Amino acid sequence: MRVLFSGGGTGGHLYPALAIARALVALRPDVRPHFVGATRGIERIILPDTEFPHTLLDLHPVYRSAPWRNWRTVAGLARGWSRLGDLAREAPPRLLVATGGYAASGALAFAATRGVPYVLQEQNSSPGQTVRLFSRWARETYLGFPEAALGLPRGARPRAVETGNPIDPPPLVRPDRAALRTVWGLDPSVRLVVLAFGGSQGSAALNALVDGWVARGLPAGVGLIWGTGRDHYARHADRATGRVIVRPYLAPIADAYAVTDLAITRAGAMTTAELCAWGIPMYLVPLPTAAADHQTANARALEAAGAARWISQREATPDHVAAVVREVVGDGARRQAWAAAAAARGRPEASAIIARRLLTWLGHADSTR
Repeated sequence: MRVLFSGGGTGGHLYPALAIARALVALRPDVRPHFVGATRGIERIILPDTEFPHTLLDLHPVYRSAPWRNWRTVAGLARGWSRLGDLAREAPPRLLVATGGYAASGALAFAATRGVPYVLQEQNSSPGQTVRLFSRWARETYLGFPEAALGLPRGARPRAVETGNPIDPPPLVRPDRAALRTVWGLDPSVRLVVLAFGGSQGSAALNALVDGWVARGLPAGVGLIWGTGRDHYARHADRATGRVIVRPYLAPIADAYAVTDLAITRAGAMTTAELCAWGIPMYLVPLPTAAADHQTANARALEAAGAARWISQREATPDHVAAVVREVVGDGARRQAWAAAAAARGRPEASAIIARRLLTWLGHADSTR
């Protein structure tokens, strides 16, 4: 039973699709996920190392700032349409699961015109253009943030389901934090751990902010685990001490989450979903160049929920970081309330919830054969 998965361009669109596909196969092993992505997206690197067959198409976004380049968008869609037709003839898909981004647009258009049922998964608090457009005809739209429902067309809102974002859930039994601090090599004086990272590739702006804070001196009893990104590591490696662990990359990042009391990060949907699932308070510095400024919308939603503080990259300073850390260190009740608010927004079982709903739609497809 073939189910198409489409979404990519960035990891924020691809990784949710992979999580859903794995959860679906775990529930129904006869399902055969097949991924459709773009040759210019991150999927060209990630998908070959997964267990799933995939087809990469020459898809392009709409070039709004350079409209003369949109011939590539049209030509790529035409070639992709032909390849999607070949896939459908090889094994007619029962369902399409699309997780947004320009890499999903071609497959969604094909499904909509060929009568293939499809569902959508939106990661952010403000839906992207692809999701807004195709949610009109989607069987369901699964929301990572409940606030996203207001960004959908009115006719699509009754079919929107708040599920949370698909992530690898934390373990049911959490490891002992004191023991983990020792495993990380932190000084015995450390009682509270701050985690700082700017995504898998790192962020120069976020690293500069953290570096300035470290230079001022960490409060007593506070330690730092800092994932700089590989390209930035050499610039900050000499900040390492018994209370400052500097790594180019944090993998598996769950080992860092398990020991963290406060996270300093960007406001990407998947990062914040993981932090909420772990119940970790957040100090967020949204990426200012994110499409439609969706990271700022995510940060605002989490601050309104009491799970985070946020500040724009332009306004962020090491002194502001120091003030937030002092607040977390000095007020245990506030820290616990902040963590509880984050955990209340967590949806660690989102992948399984979505997979179970997909089985319902696959059942409908079976009954109409």
